[in-house]
Amino acid sequence: MSQKNIKSVKASEIDLKEKVVAIKRVAKVVKGGRRFSFSAIVVVGDGNGVVGYGLGKANEVTDAITKGIDDAKKNLVKVPLLKGTVPHAAEGKFGGGFVLVRPAAEGTGVIAGGAMRAVFESAGYHNVLAKSKGSSNPHNVVKATFDALLSMRDAHTVAEQRGISMSKVFNG
Repeated sequence: MSQKNIKSVKASEIDLKEKVVAIKRVAKVVKGGRRFSFSAIVVVGDGNGVVGYGLGKANEVTDAITKGIDDAKKNLVKVPLLKGTVPHAAEGKFGGGFVLVRPAAEGTGVIAGGAMRAVFESAGYHNVLAKSKGSSNPHNVVKATFDALLSMRDAHTVAEQRGISMSKVFNG
Protein backbone atom coordinates (compact mmCIF):
# COMPACT_ATOMS: atom_id res chain seq x y z
CA MET A 1 0.00 0.00 0.00
CA SER A 2 1.19 3.49 -0.69
CA GLN A 3 1.83 5.74 2.31
CA LYS A 4 -0.05 8.83 1.05
CA ASN A 5 -2.87 9.53 3.49
CA ILE A 6 -3.61 6.22 5.17
CA LYS A 7 -5.88 6.28 8.19
CA SER A 8 -5.54 3.12 10.28
CA VAL A 9 -8.54 1.74 12.13
CA LYS A 10 -8.70 -0.65 15.08
CA ALA A 11 -10.53 -3.92 14.39
CA SER A 12 -11.97 -4.24 17.91
CA GLU A 13 -14.21 -1.18 17.44
CA ILE A 14 -16.24 -2.39 14.45
CA ASP A 15 -18.19 -5.37 13.11
CA LEU A 16 -16.30 -6.86 10.16
CA LYS A 17 -17.39 -9.19 7.37
CA GLU A 18 -14.84 -11.46 5.68
CA LYS A 19 -14.55 -12.45 2.03
CA VAL A 20 -12.07 -15.02 0.76
CA VAL A 21 -10.65 -13.76 -2.54
CA ALA A 22 -8.44 -16.71 -3.50
CA ILE A 23 -7.07 -19.95 -2.12
CA LYS A 24 -3.99 -21.51 -3.72
CA ARG A 25 -2.45 -24.93 -3.11
CA VAL A 26 1.32 -24.64 -2.88
CA ALA A 27 3.61 -27.66 -3.25
CA LYS A 28 7.03 -28.04 -1.69
CA VAL A 29 9.05 -30.91 -3.12
CA VAL A 30 10.88 -32.85 -0.40
CA LYS A 31 12.76 -36.16 -0.30
CA GLY A 32 9.63 -38.29 0.17
CA GLY A 33 7.50 -36.50 -2.45
CA ARG A 34 5.44 -33.33 -2.36
CA ARG A 35 4.24 -31.44 0.73
CA PHE A 36 1.12 -29.40 0.13
CA SER A 37 0.16 -26.25 1.97
CA PHE A 38 -2.38 -23.53 1.26
CA SER A 39 -2.27 -19.75 0.94
CA ALA A 40 -5.40 -17.63 1.18
CA ILE A 41 -5.91 -13.93 0.49
CA VAL A 42 -8.81 -12.49 2.48
CA VAL A 43 -10.54 -9.08 2.47
CA VAL A 44 -12.43 -7.80 5.52
CA GLY A 45 -14.59 -4.69 5.82
CA ASP A 46 -17.48 -3.14 7.70
CA GLY A 47 -19.39 -1.99 4.59
CA ASN A 48 -18.97 1.64 5.62
CA GLY A 49 -15.57 2.70 4.28
CA VAL A 50 -13.28 0.56 6.44
CA VAL A 51 -11.49 -2.27 4.63
CA GLY A 52 -8.32 -4.35 4.87
CA TYR A 53 -6.66 -7.37 3.27
CA GLY A 54 -4.46 -10.14 4.59
CA LEU A 55 -2.54 -13.22 3.50
CA GLY A 56 -2.57 -16.47 5.45
CA LYS A 57 -0.48 -19.58 4.85
CA ALA A 58 -0.97 -22.95 6.56
CA ASN A 59 -1.14 -26.69 5.98
CA GLU A 60 -4.96 -26.65 6.16
CA VAL A 61 -7.36 -24.41 4.24
CA THR A 62 -9.32 -23.31 7.32
CA ASP A 63 -6.14 -22.38 9.19
CA ALA A 64 -4.91 -20.37 6.18
CA ILE A 65 -8.22 -18.47 6.02
CA THR A 66 -8.15 -17.78 9.78
CA LYS A 67 -4.59 -16.47 9.55
CA GLY A 68 -5.58 -14.30 6.56
CA ILE A 69 -8.51 -12.81 8.51
CA ASP A 70 -6.23 -12.02 11.47
CA ASP A 71 -3.70 -10.37 9.14
CA ALA A 72 -6.44 -8.36 7.42
CA LYS A 73 -7.74 -7.06 10.76
CA LYS A 74 -4.25 -5.71 11.50
CA ASN A 75 -4.20 -3.79 8.18
CA LEU A 76 -7.53 -1.93 8.21
CA VAL A 77 -7.73 1.46 6.48
CA LYS A 78 -10.45 4.07 5.93
CA VAL A 79 -11.32 4.75 2.27
CA PRO A 80 -13.47 7.61 0.91
CA LEU A 81 -17.10 6.64 0.37
CA LEU A 82 -19.39 9.20 -1.29
CA LYS A 83 -23.07 8.28 -1.81
CA GLY A 84 -22.17 4.61 -2.33
CA THR A 85 -19.49 5.26 -4.94
CA VAL A 86 -15.92 6.54 -5.22
CA PRO A 87 -15.35 10.34 -5.23
CA HIS A 88 -13.44 10.41 -8.55
CA ALA A 89 -11.65 8.24 -11.09
CA ALA A 90 -8.30 6.77 -10.10
CA GLU A 91 -5.66 4.30 -11.21
CA GLY A 92 -3.84 1.85 -9.01
CA LYS A 93 -0.68 -0.15 -9.62
CA PHE A 94 1.08 -2.89 -7.75
CA GLY A 95 3.60 -5.18 -9.38
CA GLY A 96 2.00 -6.41 -12.61
CA GLY A 97 -1.50 -5.44 -11.43
CA PHE A 98 -3.04 -2.29 -12.92
CA VAL A 99 -6.62 -1.22 -12.17
CA LEU A 100 -8.90 1.63 -13.25
CA VAL A 101 -11.67 2.74 -10.87
CA ARG A 102 -14.45 5.18 -11.81
CA PRO A 103 -17.54 6.49 -10.03
CA ALA A 104 -20.93 5.27 -11.26
CA ALA A 105 -24.50 6.56 -11.15
CA GLU A 106 -27.03 5.24 -8.64
CA GLY A 107 -28.36 1.82 -9.63
CA THR A 108 -25.31 0.79 -11.67
CA GLY A 109 -24.03 -1.78 -9.19
CA VAL A 110 -20.49 -3.03 -8.74
CA ILE A 111 -19.05 -3.70 -12.18
CA ALA A 112 -15.68 -5.27 -11.38
CA GLY A 113 -13.80 -8.53 -11.58
CA GLY A 114 -13.56 -11.09 -8.79
CA ALA A 115 -10.68 -9.77 -6.68
CA MET A 116 -11.73 -6.12 -7.05
CA ARG A 117 -15.39 -6.95 -6.41
CA ALA A 118 -14.51 -8.42 -3.01
CA VAL A 119 -12.68 -5.23 -2.02
CA PHE A 120 -15.50 -2.92 -3.17
CA GLU A 121 -18.27 -4.93 -1.53
CA SER A 122 -16.35 -5.20 1.75
CA ALA A 123 -15.67 -1.45 1.74
CA GLY A 124 -19.34 -0.63 1.14
CA TYR A 125 -19.31 0.63 -2.45
CA HIS A 126 -22.63 -0.07 -4.21
CA ASN A 127 -22.04 1.69 -7.55
CA VAL A 128 -18.61 1.60 -9.11
CA LEU A 129 -17.02 0.84 -12.50
CA ALA A 130 -13.65 -0.92 -12.43
CA LYS A 131 -11.35 -2.63 -14.88
CA SER A 132 -8.28 -4.73 -14.25
CA LYS A 133 -5.85 -4.17 -17.12
CA GLY A 134 -2.67 -5.83 -15.95
CA SER A 135 -1.96 -9.08 -14.18
CA SER A 136 -4.91 -11.23 -13.14
CA ASN A 137 -2.99 -12.46 -10.08
CA PRO A 138 -5.45 -11.85 -7.20
CA HIS A 139 -2.69 -10.70 -4.82
CA ASN A 140 -1.54 -7.94 -7.17
CA VAL A 141 -5.11 -6.97 -8.17
CA VAL A 142 -6.18 -6.55 -4.53
CA LYS A 143 -3.08 -4.50 -3.70
CA ALA A 144 -3.52 -2.34 -6.83
CA THR A 145 -7.18 -1.75 -5.90
CA PHE A 146 -6.10 -0.61 -2.43
CA ASP A 147 -3.52 1.68 -4.07
CA ALA A 148 -6.28 3.28 -6.18
CA LEU A 149 -8.67 3.67 -3.22
CA LEU A 150 -6.01 5.13 -0.93
CA SER A 151 -4.97 7.69 -3.57
CA MET A 152 -8.51 9.13 -3.59
CA ARG A 153 -9.57 12.18 -1.59
CA ASP A 154 -13.10 13.39 -0.95
CA ALA A 155 -14.07 17.08 -1.03
CA HIS A 156 -14.01 17.40 2.79
CA THR A 157 -10.41 16.18 2.93
CA VAL A 158 -9.33 18.53 0.13
CA ALA A 159 -10.97 21.53 1.84
CA GLU A 160 -9.36 20.61 5.16
CA GLN A 161 -5.89 20.17 3.65
CA ARG A 162 -6.06 23.46 1.75
CA GLY A 163 -7.66 25.35 4.62
CA ILE A 164 -10.59 26.62 2.53
CA SER A 165 -14.37 26.24 2.56
CA MET A 166 -16.28 23.53 0.69
CA SER A 167 -17.83 26.03 -1.73
CA LYS A 168 -14.36 27.30 -2.61
CA VAL A 169 -13.29 23.73 -3.51
CA PHE A 170 -16.08 23.39 -6.09
CA ASN A 171 -16.39 26.99 -7.35
CA GLY A 172 -12.75 28.09 -7.31
